[in-house]
Amino acid sequence: MINFHRLDLNLLLTLDVLLTEHNVTRASERLHLSQPSVSIHLAKLREYFDDPLLLPGPRGMRPTARAEELREPLRLALASLAEAVAPTRDFDPSVASHTWRIAASDYSESTVLQPAFPGLREVSPDSRLAVLDIVPAMLARQAERGEIDLIFHTTEDAPRGLHQRALFQERYVLVGRAGHPKLKRKPTLNQFCRLEHVIVSKDGGGFHGTTDEQLAESGLERRVVLSVPHFLFLREVIATSDLVAMLPSRLVADNDKYRVVEPPVEIPGFEMSMFWHERSHRDPAHEWLREYFVRGSESTTKS
Repeated sequence: MINFHRLDLNLLLTLDVLLTEHNVTRASERLHLSQPSVSIHLAKLREYFDDPLLLPGPRGMRPTARAEELREPLRLALASLAEAVAPTRDFDPSVASHTWRIAASDYSESTVLQPAFPGLREVSPDSRLAVLDIVPAMLARQAERGEIDLIFHTTEDAPRGLHQRALFQERYVLVGRAGHPKLKRKPTLNQFCRLEHVIVSKDGGGFHGTTDEQLAESGLERRVVLSVPHFLFLREVIATSDLVAMLPSRLVADNDKYRVVEPPVEIPGFEMSMFWHERSHRDPAHEWLREYFVRGSESTTKS
């Protein structure tokens, strides 16, 4: 039985040329080898296949029946191998049909993906986008397995060991509905604490956040009357009631449904970044997608 694992690829390259040239001298010239080296290769091939492969003839060497059987499959196999190891072709988004899998919170869905999606459809109409919920404990493993292509997450709390690119800095503002009677101007700290607040709770159902920690340092406490899991619901609540919220500014930018004022307490903002695994770091398609989102974030920041 033939043992493929002990076959040197160079021998197959030599055989392919010999089956084309039918001549050791011409084969050695094409392979940039000496004639004795090609003869040694041929001897090893004959031993491996247990067949003479090429026999002396009046006009060079004649392939045996076994060699003729090998000729076309060998040519195709070497061509496929050459294509596999050739430099990767440039990525053309206009004809691509990728399915991109992206992990994003509802915040990054609204501030990164939603603004970018129409343009993405225009430049790559046959590509698809699958948006997955963020499960922090699973992100690194999902990226390693290729289950997600990109992650949009705050830099500070993101999984380690991934490539990252900062997209923008975010800050918090105080938001209420348009025409809110108590947000005609920036409130004082006491007025701020007496307002009825709604928060997004990271731990699920909590009524305490970063703003409350800042207030506590001054011995103050605000009235948090509603805790919700997502920003989308929070924005609807604010737009249809007198509740207020401390929100990332991009969630309410250029929206006349809301009244936005500077809060009387300074809350640290955060950096939004994009993360990906080493497995796709040098892939031209993935590089293009990353740059697309970077350009989109830069244009949004400037506007």
